[in-house]
Amino acid sequence: MIDLYTAATPNGHKISIALEELELPYELHVLNLGQGEQKEPWFKAINPNGRIPAIIDRANDNFAVFESGAILVYLAEKTGRLMPQDFKARSLVMQWLMFQMGGIGPMMGQANVFYRYFPEKIQPAIDRYQGECRRLFKVLDARLADHEFLAGEYSIADIANWAWVRTHRWSGVETEGMPHLQRWIQQIRARPAVQRGIERPPSEVLVRPDNAEKAEQFAAEARKMLETGQSGRPSSGD
Repeated sequence: MIDLYTAATPNGHKISIALEELELPYELHVLNLGQGEQKEPWFKAINPNGRIPAIIDRANDNFAVFESGAILVYLAEKTGRLMPQDFKARSLVMQWLMFQMGGIGPMMGQANVFYRYFPEKIQPAIDRYQGECRRLFKVLDARLADHEFLAGEYSIADIANWAWVRTHRWSGVETEGMPHLQRWIQQIRARPAVQRGIERPPSEVLVRPDNAEKAEQFAAEARKMLETGQSGRPSSGD
């Protein structure tokens, strides 16, 4: 059994999706980020950085793992799935996983901060981060033009990138003119395990921010975390 400490964020959903895909039994523990649960001493004993997601693998001497990318690799290696054994194929998965960790996640996170959360609109910053997100989306689109998935077979690299890209409207970034990316988004969305994973816990507002009241409520919670210093990246979770 695995204990999953998480919240309704892209990084949190990476892990719930992976656990569902791998059919690993887990217990869900949803932290209230707005109230700062992720900064409480009991949780920082699991993740010293005080951010979600984190897991405890009860079957492995209560081994704790934090940082979403590291958790994905741990789960893939634990099960021998969603990560190929071949040296070069494994490297491809790691490359596209790092692309998300170092590019997609941070840039979309900053777009969220300036587009959704800051009380004042700093248009040059909004343009900068939304533009970089769109550039990164085009990199994905080009890769997916002649690959069904990012690293050959469906893998943790797809899970990591998809969990973020699916929320592109929350970041104010559209995917028009990127047919291969759009195909990939829909293809992964149709997977039953993915559908279960994004409901643990649900965060539909990040995908469909049309409900102004719910969108503002979510943004207000994230804004509060920024103001109190509880999280430098309120939209990402890590």
